[in-house]
Amino acid sequence: MKKLGLGFMMLLFYSCIPMRTAPKIEGDKIVQAKKFKKDLPNCYGFIFEDKKKADEFYNFINTKYNLKHSNVDSNVPIVIDNKTFYMSFFERERVSKTLNLIPIAVDAGLQSKGNNPLFEDNYTSRKGFWYIVISVRDKEIKDCLDPNYPEQAIVTKHLKKLRDEYFSTTNYVEAYLKMK
Repeated sequence: MKKLGLGFMMLLFYSCIPMRTAPKIEGDKIVQAKKFKKDLPNCYGFIFEDKKKADEFYNFINTKYNLKHSNVDSNVPIVIDNKTFYMSFFERERVSKTLNLIPIAVDAGLQSKGNNPLFEDNYTSRKGFWYIVISVRDKEIKDCLDPNYPEQAIVTKHLKKLRDEYFSTTNYVEAYLKMK
């Protein structure tokens, strides 16, 4: 019985049960946007984790393409190999959430003795991660990130360069000047 009690105590001290896990994307990934987050359109998306502050990608795109805060996140014309495509992007948060057993066990012990719970707000913990999801369409409104699209490789290569430029640039006017 002592071993069972000791085993239960060890389980409590080292237990956090994951309820929801945010994906860890190293670099980038092309997936169905709707499968990544249900409120996104039903198309393929170029997804990467955004480690910068909120609205930084918006500011980057706005400055790079000199959009003057007009339609910055949808149908931004981009030129790749002298062909015009239309880029849209979405900033979305995915959350990792865990159930913490220690505060639950401590509060259960306190309540069994007639005391009020102390750790009620600590039963779960949550950590959010932000992602940029980019979709690209051509003039015929075809999904350019679809694996069957003939020019998917060049579009993906361009988006990788755009992502790298975003992460390496701190002064976004510099990105605009590079385009000129």
